[in-house]
Amino acid sequence: MKERILKYTQETDKIIDRKENITKERINYHLIQIQQFQHERLIHLIVTTFVGTIGILFLLFGLLLENIGLLIIFIGLMCLFVPYILHYYLLENNVQKMYNQYDKLIQK
Repeated sequence: MKERILKYTQETDKIIDRKENITKERINYHLIQIQQFQHERLIHLIVTTFVGTIGILFLLFGLLLENIGLLIIFIGLMCLFVPYILHYYLLENNVQKMYNQYDKLIQK
């Protein structure tokens, strides 16, 4: 997904930089891509929130019950949580960039 969104935003930047007219089909295609990446972003937000919440619960119960097993599970969840945050950050920033690209495509 990372390569796909980065490649698409770079290609769109190149199209915007050219001096040619933008077709209605291209604008519609861009809107479809925005919708698809918005959906992906929503799914990752839900998963990230879930993993973070479960991780905090494991941490709290591990500390309250003084159970090392729960704390180990917490550490494992945090190993998942950090990549989820980084991927969500990438999706969020690039969808915002796509909104700006859409505005530029409309202006052309």
